[in-house]
Amino acid sequence: MADVLCSEQFGSGAARGCHAAPDGSLQWEAWGRSWWGFSGAFTAKPGGRDGGGGVAPGTASPPLSRLLAVFLPQGFPDSVSPDYLPYQLWDSVQAFASSLSGSLATHAVLLGIGVGDAKASVSAATATWLVKDSTGMLGRIIFAWWMGSKMDCNAKQWRLFADILNDIAMFLEIMAPILPFCFTITVCISNLAKCLVGVAGGATRAALTMHQARRNNMADVSAKDGSQETLVNLAGLLVSLLMLPLVSDSPSLSLGCFFFLTALHIYANHRAVRALVIETLNEQRLWLVLRHFLQRGEVLGPTSANRMEPLWTGFWSSVSLSLGVPLHCVTSSVSELQHLVEGHQEPYLLHWDQSRNQVQVVLSPMAGPEAVLRAAIHGLVLGALRGDGPLPEELEELRNQLRAGPEKESWVVVRETHQVLDKLFPKFLKGLQDVGWSTEKHQLEVDEWRATWLLCPEKKVL
Repeated sequence: MADVLCSEQFGSGAARGCHAAPDGSLQWEAWGRSWWGFSGAFTAKPGGRDGGGGVAPGTASPPLSRLLAVFLPQGFPDSVSPDYLPYQLWDSVQAFASSLSGSLATHAVLLGIGVGDAKASVSAATATWLVKDSTGMLGRIIFAWWMGSKMDCNAKQWRLFADILNDIAMFLEIMAPILPFCFTITVCISNLAKCLVGVAGGATRAALTMHQARRNNMADVSAKDGSQETLVNLAGLLVSLLMLPLVSDSPSLSLGCFFFLTALHIYANHRAVRALVIETLNEQRLWLVLRHFLQRGEVLGPTSANRMEPLWTGFWSSVSLSLGVPLHCVTSSVSELQHLVEGHQEPYLLHWDQSRNQVQVVLSPMAGPEAVLRAAIHGLVLGALRGDGPLPEELEELRNQLRAGPEKESWVVVRETHQVLDKLFPKFLKGLQDVGWSTEKHQLEVDEWRATWLLCPEKKVL
């Protein structure tokens, strides 16, 4: 057999080779390959530019592969994160359940406004609708201002929050016609909740798209997600057309269907969010990984830490950690400032209130992601000194001193933990990188305050 001169492949599929033909032309092999898991040979059209050996999958692919190309990002699965497919499958299930629930809720609202009732007033229905919409618009603006910056840090939890709040909003809409004396107030509250859902859902969807896109293809991933959602909603619409005539005359049956769909919606959302494996550290994941490292000397990988990350209830370390606080909040005298900067050259100052177990971190403009990560770890280590569980020898000795004798000055403890971290942090950071965590960026909640101080040289940490 002639030697292979060259080869080509589409995405992550198998390559096909090319040989020299007796007449000097290039003779390409047929496409006998697996594309997105669907195998099959592709027959070349006579006279094709490929020399009769087969055509590109994009021009002669099986119908199912063509359909997948419409709804999956180009280059799938290599162009997206490994958790893309399980997340999208469960996300489609929850979107389908939510679409059916939404149809039941819309039917109830239209009944409450007076659709189909000859005695209903058009002006009254219009006024109710306008009040409902304006309430939601104001709520959307206020909620985005209040919580917008926090959603990147805990995208999973906010995603669940948005979907559960959406179920509550639809339940209020279904109950509104049963309570006609407070119909307007009920639908206003419901629409307000739905607008909050829009803010939280949209913001977390953007954060998750950034996580899923692996080839600077956020636009493609987002567009294909929209196509998938549109297809699911279309299927939900068709099923709703069959379902509504069957349940519209029976309120109890409507409620039964709604509760079943809500249970399916919440379960699918939980499975979707649990499928995510985010490789950047927020405070929850950082505390899980750091606690495991302090107790066992091992660094948890992203898969294990994401599986352990709580979704339904808050899970925080015992310490209250604030990053990026103003300098005037932590010191009011020259001596206090000297205590904060003594013994280290890191681009952050750390103040620990032992009575409230509260850590406040002042950041220098020179503090990069690695310095912010060290500052957060420093604060969490101080919190660990007040808790239980095994610690490395140096920290265990320091904790015993804190428990045994008169309370040490906080700045003394901070200075001593700086010295411990000088040895501990490089090992921990290397462990994070070795198991797959991204340390070039983080999802820690950091405020915008920055400060400079002249009592120690600034040090830029890349």
